[in-house]
Amino acid sequence: MKFLLFLFVYIFHLSSFAQTNLPDSLQSVIDHAQLSEKEKPVMLNQLAEYYRVNKNYKKAIETARKSASIALNNNDYIDATKAYVVLLNSKISAQELGELKSLSDTVLLIAKQANDPIALAYAYYAQALFFKTLENSEYVMKFCQMALTELEKKTDPYISAKIYYQLYVINSNWNNEDKVYKYARLAMGSALMTRDYNLLSNCYNAMSIAHEYKYNAGKEKVELDSTLYYLEKSESLYTEYPGQVNNYAYGINCINLASYYLKYFKPEDSKAKTQAIYYANRARTVLKDASNCQDVVASSLGILSEYAKRDGKDTEVERYLLEAYQVMLTEQPPYYYTMINVTQALTDFYRRNGNYQKALKFQQEVTEYNNRNFNQQKALNAQKLEIQYETEKKDNEVRFLKEREKSQKQQTFLYACVAIASFLCLLFLFRSYYFRLRYSLQLEKQLQLEKQDSELQIKLEKEEQARLKAEQQLLEVQRQQLKKEVMANVLQLEHKNQMLHNLKDKLTGGNEVNMHKILKEEMMLDNDFEHAKLQIQQVHPDFFQLLNEKAEKKLTLLDLKLCAYLYLQMDTRRIAQLMHVEAKSVRMSRYRVKQKLGLDKDDDLNGFLQGLNG
Repeated sequence: MKFLLFLFVYIFHLSSFAQTNLPDSLQSVIDHAQLSEKEKPVMLNQLAEYYRVNKNYKKAIETARKSASIALNNNDYIDATKAYVVLLNSKISAQELGELKSLSDTVLLIAKQANDPIALAYAYYAQALFFKTLENSEYVMKFCQMALTELEKKTDPYISAKIYYQLYVINSNWNNEDKVYKYARLAMGSALMTRDYNLLSNCYNAMSIAHEYKYNAGKEKVELDSTLYYLEKSESLYTEYPGQVNNYAYGINCINLASYYLKYFKPEDSKAKTQAIYYANRARTVLKDASNCQDVVASSLGILSEYAKRDGKDTEVERYLLEAYQVMLTEQPPYYYTMINVTQALTDFYRRNGNYQKALKFQQEVTEYNNRNFNQQKALNAQKLEIQYETEKKDNEVRFLKEREKSQKQQTFLYACVAIASFLCLLFLFRSYYFRLRYSLQLEKQLQLEKQDSELQIKLEKEEQARLKAEQQLLEVQRQQLKKEVMANVLQLEHKNQMLHNLKDKLTGGNEVNMHKILKEEMMLDNDFEHAKLQIQQVHPDFFQLLNEKAEKKLTLLDLKLCAYLYLQMDTRRIAQLMHVEAKSVRMSRYRVKQKLGLDKDDDLNGFLQGLNG
């Protein structure tokens, strides 16, 4: 029967606390006059976890909220973080998933305010529980590893054991036997350093399952012996430390032991049978008056019915199965998986014994409970999908804001670089123009001085000629020689004067034209949009006002500039030159402007601008 072995492989997720004191004792300590407000959250967290472990989720939630409130009032962010972790875990256990996202965000926010590695480890553990509920194993692994990284800064064996246990669970789901053993052993090692024997009991059970994985893989008897060894170690904690392992955990441990003997020992092994029946009855006895433990009690009855079936005692088989059925009916709603297995076992029993009327009755109940279980799971999955959608939506919003912030920073940096480069370029051009102008002025002054020198020299030559002419009585040879010298000097000066004038014309005329061209082009590039705007306003004064109204004031200055050029019927290449961008960017800007104006993809933007009117 499937339900007989269900609890043997059940991964038990009890957390943190099982003390010798009863809830009333804990409450009396909390209410004691000598206990300060700052000390209360510690005890309240323990009490809330006690309620959660014992399936009293309503009280667990109320107590955890009270603990969180007191801790926050005293700025005790570490205990507030722990209180919210218990609250989150209680909500998950109660399958109240509506607040999980907000609670997980709150835990992380408070832990960051605490600025403590252990608080962050608890917060990341809460995130792992949240994503485990959403069945997102990748994020469970991620946050468990983040929590372990924080615990490298400051150790806490208790939360370390909890985190390693979650990693063990994830790898159990993946049937990764090596990592199942690794993390179960790490969880056990951390639990051994605590005084939480309830947690240690769970870790011993995890080790037994890890060795069973190894046995199923290699069929080595030593692994099977190790499975039994850790089950017995877990069971012995209940008697060694009375009250520090809760009854529910102990009941499951007894069912696991009984299932072990049922599964791995031959039917004729009377010793194994005696042990299995002892542990099955032990589970019933321990959980006799406990609430919300019907599934464990029904499983113990299922094991007893299996042994009765092996002995051919159909009357006892029927009695045990009907008792299990009645036990499950006392829980509303019942744990559907166990209820389905019980009713299926009764169906098989009556069919095998020829009582087809009762077999049909219980088969109909199997169908009914399967439908209820399906609807329950469907409702839970709907909640999970809604939470997952909201989570992904918020994550995408955060990611978008971060990307936009990064893009804005890059854009600002680029604009700054362009501005600096433009400033340096203008500075270089100004300095170059200044030095060229200064050189031209100096050259012009030098030419004027040379011209004055030439004129003075000519004057002197003329005076010399006059003196020579007046002295006709001088020797003819000297006069003729002087005359030749004067004529040569005159020709040389005239040639030199012409050459200087040509050089002056070339230097002065050429440089001034080129400089004016450069300045004119820069002024055109700087004022092109203002000229275009003036032309448009002369023809169509309300153009920009109507354009902004059509776009609901979404257009930027660059968008208005592009519209102005398009209105003036400039082509894409000319616009790209004027705006100092590539033609591809102009086309993209056209598409963006069409979107802002509410135009369809196939609408003509040029035609729209030409036809724009009030």
